[in-house]
Amino acid sequence: MSSCRAGQELWEATDSYAVWPLPGPRYNDFVAQIRRGITQDLKPFVEKGIGLDALAVFFQPLVNLENGDIFAYEALARPSSAIVNNPLKLFDVAIERDICGELGRLLRALAIDGCRDWPLFLNIHPRELDDGWLTRPDDPLYRHEQGVFLEITESVPMKYEDHRRGTLLELRGKGINLVVDDLGAGYSNLKYIADLNPEIVKIDRELVANLTVNSRLFRLVSAVVRLCIDLDAKVVAEGIETAEELEAVKAAGAHYGQGYLLGRPAREVAPRPSVREGSPPRPRGRIIEPPP
Repeated sequence: MSSCRAGQELWEATDSYAVWPLPGPRYNDFVAQIRRGITQDLKPFVEKGIGLDALAVFFQPLVNLENGDIFAYEALARPSSAIVNNPLKLFDVAIERDICGELGRLLRALAIDGCRDWPLFLNIHPRELDDGWLTRPDDPLYRHEQGVFLEITESVPMKYEDHRRGTLLELRGKGINLVVDDLGAGYSNLKYIADLNPEIVKIDRELVANLTVNSRLFRLVSAVVRLCIDLDAKVVAEGIETAEELEAVKAAGAHYGQGYLLGRPAREVAPRPSVREGSPPRPRGRIIEPPP
């Protein structure tokens, strides 16, 4: 049995206050043992289980369209294999081999280790809401000191079973922000936004490509942006590749932008400017508007 599987089973077998040691040295040793069991050798376990030569995480900036500053980074999985050569295929294979939870946890750990100083957007597959890893108190999510935004793709239909709703509510209660990704691609369903009440909605490249001010598409995108704002969500325009597209998404009212024009994915993030002495830490949870 792999060490990470053994650690997960140990956690589940002791997921009751009745068998946990009382706080103190034994308790600390006990928790450390569980964490070692879950995380030790997780990377080679996942790479071997999926058939990867290597697995890395790259980072792409999200830019504040009002002032041009970097707002956050999105972590992007980059698998290396003759068989699995893109992130969508990566999760398809992980689901087939019943290691989707392990893969998601590993990607979160790699992302947070590589982007400690910025708010971080992390992609999750709806299947991960079933596996229990996201809500474990030792998940890497909860050691990131900046804002955490979980992206749930809108292009994959997600059934809202009660336990998935419960998982999302629990994540929200722990200060995690929710993001609806890929709006405008695949299974477009605006009710998705009303149901999830996300902090951020990302408009897919399908609606941004070749966008120009005063076009019919521009009127549609502007209406979508206004709808998201009315539903208390900020808007990210994805896939910006030309100056004309950038001008148009700004005019449509999008808050943030992402795309090759603004920054390509890279292995390292930019240094973050020093926070003013005495400034309060960045709040977790729903985005707070800065004072005028």
